[in-house]
Amino acid sequence: MKILGISGLDNSVRFKKARFPDLQPHEYRVAQGFDSAAVLLDGAEVVFAASEERFTREKATGDFPVRSIKAALAAGHISPADVDFVAHGFDYAPYKEFFQGQEYNRDQFDEVYDPSLQIKLFGEHFPDVDWKSKFVPVQHHVAHAASAFYQSGYESSLVLVSDGMGEVDSMTVLSGTPEGLEILAKVPAMHSLGQLYSAFTMYTGFEMNMDEYKIMGLAPFGNRRKYFNEVMSLIKLKDDGTYAIPLFAENKTVLAKETHAGVLSWLEERFGPRRAQGAEGMDDRFKDLSAALQAALQQTQLHVLKHYRRETGLENLCMAGGVALNCTANGVIKRSGLFKGIFVQPASGDDGSALGAALYVQRREQPKTPQKRIDPPLWGPGFDDGQIKAAVDARSAEYQVKLHDSFEGAIADAAERLDKGEILSWFRGRMEFGPRALGARSILADPRPEDMRNRVNMKIKKREGFRPFAPAVISEEAAEYFELKKGDEATYEHMLYVMQVRAKWRNKLHAITHVDGSARVQTVTEEGNAPFYAMLKAFGERTGISMLLNTSFNVKGQPIVCTPEEAIDTFLFAQLDALVIGNYVLSRND
Repeated sequence: MKILGISGLDNSVRFKKARFPDLQPHEYRVAQGFDSAAVLLDGAEVVFAASEERFTREKATGDFPVRSIKAALAAGHISPADVDFVAHGFDYAPYKEFFQGQEYNRDQFDEVYDPSLQIKLFGEHFPDVDWKSKFVPVQHHVAHAASAFYQSGYESSLVLVSDGMGEVDSMTVLSGTPEGLEILAKVPAMHSLGQLYSAFTMYTGFEMNMDEYKIMGLAPFGNRRKYFNEVMSLIKLKDDGTYAIPLFAENKTVLAKETHAGVLSWLEERFGPRRAQGAEGMDDRFKDLSAALQAALQQTQLHVLKHYRRETGLENLCMAGGVALNCTANGVIKRSGLFKGIFVQPASGDDGSALGAALYVQRREQPKTPQKRIDPPLWGPGFDDGQIKAAVDARSAEYQVKLHDSFEGAIADAAERLDKGEILSWFRGRMEFGPRALGARSILADPRPEDMRNRVNMKIKKREGFRPFAPAVISEEAAEYFELKKGDEATYEHMLYVMQVRAKWRNKLHAITHVDGSARVQTVTEEGNAPFYAMLKAFGERTGISMLLNTSFNVKGQPIVCTPEEAIDTFLFAQLDALVIGNYVLSRND
């Protein structure tokens, strides 16, 4: 059975721009339906998964994922007519009455949220197929829950979904058992923990639904005690394990709700002027507020999880939704010892809801579908030697080209360059699904030098200097460098937890150790990603440390590269020292 899963709401931003044409660009990020994607399932197997941004080159786009769908069909060697079901990671139909109170909301339902709009788009782009009979809308948080639980390998688990909002909810707690997913509790969108974090993101001068991870990276520079009580007072913890956030009542008009103007005004009255978009520098006030906000998020999540761990007795935890990409909070939950096992969906954002919607329909149709834990999600486009050669040859005058006889020769060359302090780009195999570069489309560097983090941040990535970098380490050596338990290495293979670097290594691994002694670790196995594992081993044979700084192969404002041509473009634009692509090593002419 072939199931196509999709995410995104095609007309969301255009609808808002038509009603409010004079907003600032960042205010159009206060919307629903970004991160459109397409996923193809064939039975229990993921054949293909990719976000639309990787094809359009518009970061986090919510446009109808026609390019991703075409790539998925091509990967599965099928035609549109061969698709058995189309699953969409939203189902607004049951909530139509909720949107009838104001003209703006009625129009928004009719022009953005109505499930029939997706069927119409399929008909326009892929005609002569009865899409109405194949189309299955899936509640957003149920899709997120399915994306995590059905790929966790657990027979039973508590499931926490938390994000900005689904259709009308912002947090859902579910139980996952062999019988399926059951909703235990919800928190309405009006009391969204994810939206609170996003409002502070805007207040700090960053973009909502885009830059929340910057607040996470900024928090360790601040004093969380200074503002913790005041930030925590915004969240009312309830005895039933849920919470309320009355602050959002400050958004009293449609325009205020669409820009968070009321919330931002309240924050300015209480904490002082907001930081301007794109401003230089960062005052201690914003660092301290970020630290307090991060601590409040963690305390609230633990409040929810302690209650439902106690109520259900479920020993494992699965998480998805945008808040599940908060690696610092994930690390706190892991270290709490509340759960025997934890699985966080690698594509926890809305792109992952395309996967979850498809998995949900698969289990609905075939309940006995095997449920195994996933390897790293290398499910995107891949390119053969001929395609790579054509891309390299097309611009060969712009760089030096060295073609090695074998892949082993290429990684030996790369390891030598890295040991000498060069910063390399790495393009190998199928592209990752989700926001993390897991060793298919990466920028790599030596994790040891004191100046390496600043070099990569400032020279290559063109981003804020406070931003940390993740280490990728072979699994069997991870416990030597980081405070994780032997035997638990697989938990960290998707780069979704922050943990402490062991004290004796903090002054040796400067480039990947954050200001608080932490690191967002990725463990790598030969089974999960053999080429990247071989690269780490080759570096380890030269240096004694089978670890590299690993960050996404892109520059500021750009999605991760997808094609060989984009890899070469970014290698040249970012002035990287070399590009390892296939068995080629390209280096700059200068």
